Parts: sequence; C-alpha cells; structure tokens
Amino acid sequence: MGRDKALVVVAGRPLGVRVAEALARAGAASVVAVGGDAPALARLGLATVPDDRPGLGPLGGIVTALGTASPEPRPGPGPDGPDGPDAGTVPWAAGDGIVVVAACDLVAPSPDALAATVWALAADDRAAVAVPLSEGRRHWVHAAWRRSARSALATQLDRGERAVHRAVAAAGLTVVELPDLAAQALADADTPDDLPAP
Repeated sequence: MGRDKALVVVAGRPLGVRVAEALARAGAASVVAVGGDAPALARLGLATVPDDRPGLGPLGGIVTALGTASPEPRPGPGPDGPDGPDAGTVPWAAGDGIVVVAACDLVAPSPDALAATVWALAADDRAAVAVPLSEGRRHWVHAAWRRSARSALATQLDRGERAVHRAVAAAGLTVVELPDLAAQALADADTPDDLPAP
C-alpha cells in the first residue's frame, strides 16, 4: 500500500488500532505492536517493540512477539465470547503461556474469533499453535501460540527458513485448526481494493 498498513484509516479508525481494540476486548493481558512506525503508533496510543528480526517477514515478527509478550493473565471472556454467559479468565497466560499474533491489517477484526482461537489452543495441551483454516489455507497471522514454541521457530529462522508453515512443520510443532471461524474475521488488506468502501 506504500505506507505502514497499521496506520491506514478504515471507518474512522486506523487498522492497527482496530486490531488492538479487538484483542483487548477478547481479553488480552496486553497488546503490543511489533515493528512498524513506532513514533506514529505511539501517537495512536499503541505500545510498541522493535522487531528483533526486521525484514524477515511474519515468522520474524512471531518470534519477536513470543519473546516479548507479557505472561500475566487478566479477566476476560469465556468460550462463548466477550459477552457470553461463561465469562471468566481467558487462558492467554495459562501454564506455559499463550500469545496471539494478529496481523495489523485485519479488515474486520473480531474479538469472538480471536478468543475462540485462544480457547482452541488452551483445550489441547499437546498443541503449540491454534490457527484458523479458511478455503484450505491456514491463517498464521491470526493464530494463538504457546510461548514455548519460540525456541523451535527461532532455530528454523536461524537456519534460513522464512515461511511460517514450513518452520512449524520442520520444528514438529503440533497444530490445532479452527475450520469454522467467519471468513470476514480473517480477511486482511493486501491492496487498497481489499479495504471496505468508506
């Protein structure tokens, strides 16, 4: 798009802010933007950290996120969503710790979809990541990760791997797929045509 996509305004709000608000509503203990235009993001009220592996794509950002995310839980929505009857503590930091890595350019970020991704991972102690599946494609930048996956992913990155799916496979990480999330919650904006009409 020729600029930091987190700063692109949709319906009066920058994309990055819309994603951060959805994560907060889903129960995230903290929300931090990895990389990007830190001064501009800070002016929007977003916490930022530099990307440890700049220029290495989503895999580098995931490794950075898993290394910097706070392990502290906070009360949040239960498995029925932010306003569901089972409101309790979202397991974003249960046990080994769960971190959601979401793209800054999600067009219609959904707290319910984000929380559902977290619950899918929390429900399977063997899994390292829960990822939505849509039209046969895994959406790695709308995924919930265990913090312990960082070391294995960093090893693959150091070996020259750049694709998330290949790094996950090579590391032997167990994946939980979510086939039933709404497609619009997973859509991102790769070009201006992907943005909703004003």
